[in-house]
Amino acid sequence: MADDRSASFETSLTRLEQIVKTLETEEPDLERAIALYTEGKDLVGRCETLLKSAQAALDAVNTASARPAEPAPDDDEENPF
Repeated sequence: MADDRSASFETSLTRLEQIVKTLETEEPDLERAIALYTEGKDLVGRCETLLKSAQAALDAVNTASARPAEPAPDDDEENPF
């Protein structure tokens, strides 16, 4: 599942780069420029969502690893003999 999200992020980012290049170098007509801008905004939203999800996963891992380990029971206390 993480591979799908990563691929989706990479694909979206690549498409965003293509859109920016097109808008900067090809001087599309107004209608095409608006369509590209709209597509770009959608892709930015998708990338932000994926990045927030990845950050939440990292935060969960870091929070879990930051918890102090429970102390091992002392053998002398459990068995008085």
